[in-house]
Amino acid sequence: MEAAATLLDAEAVGDLVLLDPLTEESLLRTLQERFRRSDIYTYIGDVVISVNPYRPLPIYTPEKVQEYHNCNFFAVKPHIYAIADDAYRSLRDRDRDQCILITGESGAGKTEASKLVMSYVAAVCSKGEEVDKVKEQLLQSNPVLEAFGNAKTIRNDNSSRFGKYMDVEFDFKGEPLGGVISNYLLEKSRIVRHTKGERNFHIFYQLLAGGSAQLLQQLKLRQGSQHYGYLNRESSSLPGMDDAANFRDMQDAMAVIGFSPAEVTALLEVTAVVLKLGNVELSSCYQASGMEACSIAEPRELHEICELIKLDPGTLEQALCSRTVKARDETVLTALSVSQGYYCRDALAKNIYSRLFDWLVNRINTSIQVKPGKQRKVMGVLDIYGFEIFQDNGFEQFIINYCNEKLQQIFILMTLKEEQEEYIREGIQWTPVEFFDNGIICELIENSKCGILAMLDEECLRPGVVNEDTFVTKLNQLFATHKHYESKETQNAKHVTDLSLPQRCFRIHHYAGKVTYNVTGFIEKNNDLLFRDLSQAMWAARHTLLRSLFPEGNPQKVSLKLPPTAGSQFKTSVATLMKNLYSKNPNYIRCIKPNDTKTAMLFTPELVLAQIRYLGLMENVRVRRAGYAFRQLYSPFLQRYKMLGTKTWPRWAGGDREGTEVLLSELKFPPEELAYGYTKIFIRSPRTLFDLEKRRQERIGELATLIQKMFRGWRCRTQYQLMRKSQIIISAWFRGHAQKNKYKQMKRSALLLQAYARGWKVRRTYRRYFRSGASTRLANFIYRRLVQKFLVGLRKNLPPMSVQDRTWPPAPYKFLAGANQELKNIFYHWKCKKYRDQLTPQRKALLQAKLCASELFKDKKTLYSKSLQQPFQGEYLGLTQNPKYQKLHAVAKDKLVMAETVMKVNRANGKTVPRLLLLTAEHLVLADPKAAQPKTVLSLSDIRGVSVTRFSDGLLALHLKETAAAGTKGDLLLVSSHLIELVTRLHQTLMAATSQALALHITDQFSTRFQKGDVAVTVVESAKGSKDVPVCKKRGSHKMEVLVH
Repeated sequence: MEAAATLLDAEAVGDLVLLDPLTEESLLRTLQERFRRSDIYTYIGDVVISVNPYRPLPIYTPEKVQEYHNCNFFAVKPHIYAIADDAYRSLRDRDRDQCILITGESGAGKTEASKLVMSYVAAVCSKGEEVDKVKEQLLQSNPVLEAFGNAKTIRNDNSSRFGKYMDVEFDFKGEPLGGVISNYLLEKSRIVRHTKGERNFHIFYQLLAGGSAQLLQQLKLRQGSQHYGYLNRESSSLPGMDDAANFRDMQDAMAVIGFSPAEVTALLEVTAVVLKLGNVELSSCYQASGMEACSIAEPRELHEICELIKLDPGTLEQALCSRTVKARDETVLTALSVSQGYYCRDALAKNIYSRLFDWLVNRINTSIQVKPGKQRKVMGVLDIYGFEIFQDNGFEQFIINYCNEKLQQIFILMTLKEEQEEYIREGIQWTPVEFFDNGIICELIENSKCGILAMLDEECLRPGVVNEDTFVTKLNQLFATHKHYESKETQNAKHVTDLSLPQRCFRIHHYAGKVTYNVTGFIEKNNDLLFRDLSQAMWAARHTLLRSLFPEGNPQKVSLKLPPTAGSQFKTSVATLMKNLYSKNPNYIRCIKPNDTKTAMLFTPELVLAQIRYLGLMENVRVRRAGYAFRQLYSPFLQRYKMLGTKTWPRWAGGDREGTEVLLSELKFPPEELAYGYTKIFIRSPRTLFDLEKRRQERIGELATLIQKMFRGWRCRTQYQLMRKSQIIISAWFRGHAQKNKYKQMKRSALLLQAYARGWKVRRTYRRYFRSGASTRLANFIYRRLVQKFLVGLRKNLPPMSVQDRTWPPAPYKFLAGANQELKNIFYHWKCKKYRDQLTPQRKALLQAKLCASELFKDKKTLYSKSLQQPFQGEYLGLTQNPKYQKLHAVAKDKLVMAETVMKVNRANGKTVPRLLLLTAEHLVLADPKAAQPKTVLSLSDIRGVSVTRFSDGLLALHLKETAAAGTKGDLLLVSSHLIELVTRLHQTLMAATSQALALHITDQFSTRFQKGDVAVTVVESAKGSKDVPVCKKRGSHKMEVLVH
């Protein structure tokens, strides 16, 4: 069966038997929907419907061949490979001869279908050198026969203009042994004329396009179809068809089949003769008696033909322009008119080509035929022209449509027969189905006494004046009341006006529709006469192949018996074919043409519906659904649906039929929906099958979830077990590694102990031979020698005397590391002492001040890093140089430590005023810069501490003791541009004067004592602050905010 998703898709169901409801509209809609999806194959039971896509599809790959090889027919999507595989396996495994009947109208894709069947069978057969050779020969017969038997028609670019039936013969193992090809009714009239838009047989165009210059010269041909009358003197290349490449393929195929180079050359020479006969022109002349005669207008073409076939030109000219008539014992040579001469020329060309084609088929059969004595199984493939309805239908269409009527008859009878036999075989009651039996049409044509063919033969043999009018008159008399025959006269007799029926025409109601036949040329084509003069001329040629085609031309074998007519020959061939087909198990491929324009993937509903009707597809579906729409063997049915039953899932131990019965009884379907055959289950309604598929789809989802759950659990358990195993391995290796390391350590320790023990024992043993202090002396000597060497080397490699260079040579021995470090420290301290000894007292005092500043402010105040590069000058006012400051200089009394200008913050409003600050060994003086008079004099003992901020400002708070004389007004807030130096020198001076360190507070918030009480000072770093002087703002009577930059 097809995939479940497709089965449940009612718009594109894969088997039309399951279509519900079944109407012409639903059947057409299903085919159209599947065609839109590029699903060109559809089933009616085991019948395959193929809709021609008119473009290549990627569904014939080697992977597809493997997919359909040994598959269940209904377990995969519909495909031509499925029916080919089923037929091949039936032949190989069940020893039943098979035939594959490919039918449909012209352009429906029958030739391609037959090639696909053959290529599939060749692909799935066993391999071997001999087998491959046979398969290749069978396959390569197609290009040869297509070249000589196919042509472009209005409806089809590669239309088979002959019927082909190939019997492929196999041995008991299913390996191909060979085959036999039968051909039917080559359309030889195409040789001499074809309608505009069509082409003659492919071989002519292939020869002219693909033949080498040497070959064409040998065949006396010119390149280009415009030079030849039988090719309508027009260039006719086909898009998508490479005539030159096809010619090379045809030559290669002939070599594979076994044609010798001489045979190929002879074949092409005869082909060239046919082509050149169309260029033989006749001219009119008159004999002495005044009767019209004809002669060769341009003898060049005739001479070239005669050169090719090694014949005297006069013999061929006489045969074309005259006729020998025997009357009793007399022989009379009668001249032919121009029209009669052209008739003879065309008749000769048609007969040569037709007989050449028969010879080609027989030659291929000689190569591929099976050796006698071998057991054979046969698979027949029938590719025959489809039903044809043209604007003007002649004798060829009549014969072709008669053959299609016979094929339709065998299809109906064998389909019903197979269906009935299956019901009987399975013990199921058969329900008869009404259908159209076209036996009455076949009888109308082929009845041996009063059929149309019999009347045509009788008219051809009747003495006297014979023409098509008398033939139509006889038909009108015989079939005046026949419901499937119409003509102008029979319609008039019924008082029916039918303007579509002209004179000299009759109409037959075929199974495929009504076809009107023009009887003009019926008698001529049925007689298919070739004057004996032409046969004898061909026999006289010394061309071996051409001569063998005309055995009746041998003067020694003259026969007065009339040859059988074309109609009777074809009737006999069709009867033989029908007998052959009835003896085999049939497989059907019904080809449908989707449009008349050969456009890719275009679907014309009206055209397809007409083919659905005349192919009898609706009747075929009804026959399949007469009793039960679906049937399947118990084993695959149970295998597919056993998951729906609790008793049959996951395993059923009993028989397949019992399991199927248990399953369906558990699903509770109505009993009238089911029937149990001996080997198959039968289901009446497609709805029941759809219900089964729907339940199966839901159950698959449940089982998929269960499988996923079990798989996830298994995967987690496996992963855990793997991790546990890995952990055990890792632990084992780690413990092993640890034990190995422990063992190595123990081994090293044991070896060390053993070494010490052995050394102790040796020393104890040999102590008596040495002085007791010898080892100590040796050790001390070595020690002193190494120390001496070290010290001498160190003397030569002492580092530079710069106090900033702290490099030192490393110790050459580990036991000298401690001494080396002590020497390094001693040397560095000595360098520092030497450096200090070189300093002046002023320089030494300055460095001591810098050191003290580092201890006070390093990593505490941002301003400190900026002061590092500034030398401490101490005196910034120039007291000795400025006479204005003489009084202040006198106050210092030669004990000045530092003098600079500071800004004093007003306690009341926070404004600043400049003051001169003098720091002496005992006092701190603030003076007015204008008057140079001291304003405030503080004893160093009155200072209890200093507060500064951590920012880069110069603000300091000088906290005074309450007992101090100047302390009554409160603490002082000063701003100094040399804050670091001022505080450092104040600290040093205070230490020298009082032996007490200055109480320094570095903070952003501190409390000061003013005359009106304590004030909390908060220092804030802000962009609003001045870069030089902090901004002091009173916030009430007890708060002050200082903004610093």
